[in-house]
Amino acid sequence: MGRRGVTVWFTGLSGAGKTTLSCGVAQQLQALGLAVEVLDADLVRQHLSKELGFSRADRDENVRRIGFVAEMLTRHGVIVLVSAISPYRATRQEVRRQIGNFIEVFVDAPLEVCERRDVKGLYRKARAGLIQHFTGIDDPYEPPECPEVVCKTAEQSISECIELVMQSLRIHGYLQQFS
Repeated sequence: MGRRGVTVWFTGLSGAGKTTLSCGVAQQLQALGLAVEVLDADLVRQHLSKELGFSRADRDENVRRIGFVAEMLTRHGVIVLVSAISPYRATRQEVRRQIGNFIEVFVDAPLEVCERRDVKGLYRKARAGLIQHFTGIDDPYEPPECPEVVCKTAEQSISECIELVMQSLRIHGYLQQFS
């Protein structure tokens, strides 16, 4: 019988640390010899959602597409690490129901911290009106109400946050033989 897959969904503002954490968790899981796939929303958008913009409907569709791929991989025993702003609570709940084996990680960093970390200058462009519908500036972000994990990346180290995610995977039975 194959290993039970799971999707670990990292959500939070741009610059909160979602990609950094998902890559760190991936390294830990790969070191255990597990099948892991990282789905970064920026890369998925480049390859599967090029035609989508940043309206609410387009953002929801992008999250649904990521969720579809994550569900297929999860069903086949892969640990899927999704790094996506996924700003709307209802859409995250929809993909949670679709996938089933799901751990939500709220990568929580204050807006001002995310703006300081912004290497691409996206927040600056959004504040200057050059980018419209930017999450956290002129488009809302709805934090999860009951995530399995909260990583406060302005207060906790990356290694502490990675360990929180690994603990959640153990607690929920996805790493039983590695405990």
